[in-house]
Amino acid sequence: MNRETTESPEPGAGELEASKVLLVTGAGSGIGRAVVQEALSAGYTVVLAGRREAELIEAAQGNTRALCVPTDVCDPTQVENLFRQAVEHFGRVDVLFNNAGMFGPFGSVDEISLADWNATLAVNLTGSMICAAEAMRTMKAQEPQGGRIINNGSISAHSPRPKSAAYTVSKHAISGLTKSIELDGRAFGISCGQIDIGNTATAIMADLGVNSGALQANGSLLVEPTFPVAEAAKTVLYMAGMPASANIGQLVVTAAGMPFVGRG
Repeated sequence: MNRETTESPEPGAGELEASKVLLVTGAGSGIGRAVVQEALSAGYTVVLAGRREAELIEAAQGNTRALCVPTDVCDPTQVENLFRQAVEHFGRVDVLFNNAGMFGPFGSVDEISLADWNATLAVNLTGSMICAAEAMRTMKAQEPQGGRIINNGSISAHSPRPKSAAYTVSKHAISGLTKSIELDGRAFGISCGQIDIGNTATAIMADLGVNSGALQANGSLLVEPTFPVAEAAKTVLYMAGMPASANIGQLVVTAAGMPFVGRG
């Protein structure tokens, strides 16, 4: 079921002169939810996609510039419907934040099941490709033509955590997808960039043990620093707000002092 929210807050001082349409996958929780709320505060029109409708509605907070479309990003038919709903309601899609993802199985490559491997790549990589492909079709067809795709990578696109083969491979592959989209979209005014975030304070980071002791390359456990998820969201919006003449190809933002530089 698709649901448009019914209440609208007062416009803020930082509201955009012309509201850009931002589509966010994985919008019901974590970084996606924070981006939705930061974007609505900044005056964006936002399309929220995710598997759990109740979480999307809660994230939208009754804003009339928000449209909730329950979507499984691994299903091309549902993704096609997502973008069709966005265009029918708001006329276009200016920015896709390709954010839906999962950490996947914990274990070395010989310890994880093929089913868990396939499930992780299906969401993190194939789902991102499906959404990017539909965004490209939409942005090519709209007037004025063009737009921007921002892929949520990870610092694991640069250096892995121990026992994270499926997740790490999926995020390394996102880097290749980002560069391919940027190259293929140039003729149509479509830019693509990637944000690689390390240790923002979300549930997935808590599950990895960063607050109580995360596994390090030497086998020890270490409590790692985190930073507020709102700051990660502001960084995504900085990328989204670049003029059409500029693009951030890759941006890394981490908690200060976290074990990333020198990891391993």
